[in-house]
Amino acid sequence: MVVANFEVGIIGAGDMGMLYAKRFKQAGYVVNLCDTPDRYAELRTRHGDLGINILEDGYAVSRRWGAIVAGQTSVKSPEIEAFVKYLPTDTHIVTCHSMHGPNIDTKDQPLAIIRYRSDDEHYQTAIEVLGALESRMIYLTYEEHDRITADTQAATHLSFISLGTAWSLQGYHPWLNPQFISGINNVKVAMALRIYASKWHIYAGLAIMNPLAKKQLQCYVESMTTLYKYMIAGNRTEFRELVHRAADFIFGKDRSHKTILLDDDVLDQLSLAQVPKEQSRPNSHLSLLCAA
Repeated sequence: MVVANFEVGIIGAGDMGMLYAKRFKQAGYVVNLCDTPDRYAELRTRHGDLGINILEDGYAVSRRWGAIVAGQTSVKSPEIEAFVKYLPTDTHIVTCHSMHGPNIDTKDQPLAIIRYRSDDEHYQTAIEVLGALESRMIYLTYEEHDRITADTQAATHLSFISLGTAWSLQGYHPWLNPQFISGINNVKVAMALRIYASKWHIYAGLAIMNPLAKKQLQCYVESMTTLYKYMIAGNRTEFRELVHRAADFIFGKDRSHKTILLDDDVLDQLSLAQVPKEQSRPNSHLSLLCAA
């Protein structure tokens, strides 16, 4: 159900901005959209036939008395700081984060809703308007959002980015390297390629701008250094103790009744390998062990 006499303004006509603009327009809202002023003519040419109002700059889109303001960044702490510093006091801050990429339909995907500064009436209006996305709403504070992002994404993304960096520096494609052609290696390659297929600022923001990610990244680096030292020095006992301690913490000490990983036959269905499986060689999986 569309909120009567409500207009949606979107500043930023990138991938996510266009996804939102089209969804709100399809729901029946008046949508006002802009990017940087130098893109005004381009946007009118490319999207002028969508029924979306293309405006020249952010001021034309945003300045409404008592407006409800939301962001779409993946790190909320600096976003909230900027809102508090620069927005007029009459604005209501109910920010959000669609926790998926622009090539995925918003329906049934997780949508973080963060009420920072708003009365009940404007908060409910924001919820109703965002309901046009048909997403699964999750209600958080901005601190909770950033902590979850740090815990689940920062070190994980760093581990896969480090894989891509290693492949690049060593000058090979992983599907041509016998160390990356079987079992869980197929998942590692697919995940790394998925991350590298996205725009760089998404992961730079997760790693650098999230204040709560610093601890996670420091732990990752320390784990990498410690495990690699054990490997080089041949400290087999210390290496096994550290890895098993992490496994006990994550999976529990009694794992006899648990199937932790999929069978290699299933994982091999994801393979991009151009090398016969029988030529595969062992892999240390150091990047995954450090993330653990």
